[in-house]
Amino acid sequence: MTLTFGRTAPATGTADSMVIFVHGFGANGADLLGLSAPLAPHLPRTVFIAPDAPERCPGSPGGFQWFPIPRLDGSTQLMMEEGFARATTQLQAFIDERLAEEGIAPERLVLIGFSQGSMMSLEVGPRRVPQIGGIVAFSGKLIGPERLADAPSRPPVLLAHGDQDPVVPFEEMGLAGDALVSAGFQTFGHVMKDTGHGIAPDGLSVALSFLRDRLG
Repeated sequence: MTLTFGRTAPATGTADSMVIFVHGFGANGADLLGLSAPLAPHLPRTVFIAPDAPERCPGSPGGFQWFPIPRLDGSTQLMMEEGFARATTQLQAFIDERLAEEGIAPERLVLIGFSQGSMMSLEVGPRRVPQIGGIVAFSGKLIGPERLADAPSRPPVLLAHGDQDPVVPFEEMGLAGDALVSAGFQTFGHVMKDTGHGIAPDGLSVALSFLRDRLG
């Protein structure tokens, strides 16, 4: 199954780097592709891609999900685990397709996830070989931190989280950071103060700095 996606072309017309946005539960690719507007002027040779997750999200018209969430939709733990495994395989294949089509080297790719998309990015990114350029995870959590020790690559990671997040607890940022550092990942953190479940301007600014360091 090929994921549908939106694309923002590089300002120069030719791309030598790529950002893939991975959206959250109940949203869609267009939700995050809008972030390319403030980022693109600083990254004129970067193509921005934003896929829709593979499953429609029940109760969210126009929304998609990477995997079900039991506490929100009444699914089982097994359904969540199977959906997560299925979605990671599909996202890996999607990344392969886009890198090949755009002619971009893996080390020139950064994944930017939000919420459930951060969970996906933190799962997929460390399991790609060759190693990608980096991962930005907004307002997410790390699923299966004990499996990081066996990850075949260790791209640098930026974690950013609102300290007033009512959806994914702020404490998840610290837990993810500790696990990543312990597993040997170069890890950066940014607290978006007085911010709920979202991306504050200061968080986007820190993400841009991270992107410029790796793709500029």
